[in-house]
Amino acid sequence: MEKKKCPQCKNLILKTSPTCLYCGRPNKFITKEYVNKKWHKDNKKNVLDYIFINKYIVFILLLIFTIVMIKFS
Repeated sequence: MEKKKCPQCKNLILKTSPTCLYCGRPNKFITKEYVNKKWHKDNKKNVLDYIFINKYIVFILLLIFTIVMIKFS
C-alpha cells in the first residue's frame, strides 16, 4: 500500500485512510460530491420524488372517492 506524509503532523499514513491516525486530520475533505460518489445516490432528489408522488396519489384517491359519493348518494 502507498503511504504519504500527513501535512499537519508529518507522520506516514496510508493514502486510502480517511483520517490521520496520529492527529485526526482528514485525509480527504468530505464534500457533497464525495458523499454522493461514495454512496451512489443523491438523497434530496429521492426524498422529494417520494413526497410529490404520494401527494398526487392521495389527491387522486380523494377526488375519486368524492365523485363516487356524489354519484351514489
